[in-house]
Amino acid sequence: MSAPQPDDARPLRKKPRWRRWLVEIGIFIVVFAAFQAWQLRDTARGPAPAIHGQLLDNRLFSLADWRASQPDQAHLLYFWAEWCPVCKTTAGSVTNIAADWPVTTLASQSGPPDAVRQVMADRGYTWPTVADPTGQAMRDYRLPGVPAFVVIDRNGQIRFVAVGYTSEIGLRLRLWWANRTAAA
Repeated sequence: MSAPQPDDARPLRKKPRWRRWLVEIGIFIVVFAAFQAWQLRDTARGPAPAIHGQLLDNRLFSLADWRASQPDQAHLLYFWAEWCPVCKTTAGSVTNIAADWPVTTLASQSGPPDAVRQVMADRGYTWPTVADPTGQAMRDYRLPGVPAFVVIDRNGQIRFVAVGYTSEIGLRLRLWWANRTAAA
C-alpha cells in the first residue's frame, strides 16, 4: 500500500530532453572547435607560400601565376593523397566546387606523376593537379595531414585552413567569405 499524499503534492516534472541535447551538442561543438584550433596551430598564415611544379598535363604551375590569371576570385588549394580514405569522401565536393571556383589540387605522397595520373583517371578526377611525391608543399604550408583545404583570398593571403572532412557548403562559404573580405 502506498502512503497517502497531501492534496497539494504535484508530480515532479522532468526537464525537457531537448535542453539536454542542446547542451550536449554545444559541448561537442566547443570540443571539436578546440581540437581543430589545436591541430591547426602551426599551419601557415598570412601570405600563401609559393608553389611551383608541373601539372599532370605537363604544363608548368606557379601559384602566383595561377592567382594572377584569376585576379578577382578566392582560390582553393586541396591537398590529398591516393591512399587517404577521407580524401575519397571529399572528392565529390571538390569536383562540384571546381565548377564555380578556381581549384588546384596537390597529390601529396602519392607517387610520381604517372601514378597520380592513373589514380585520377581511375577515379574520374579532372582537377588541375600537381604531383607532390615528397610532400614538400604540405610541409611548406605546415599541414598536419590530408585532406587539407587552404582558401587563399584575391590578395594572396591565407584566409582559412581545414584538415579532415569538410562539407561542400562549408568550403563554399569559406570561399565566398574570403572573396568578400578581400574586397573590403
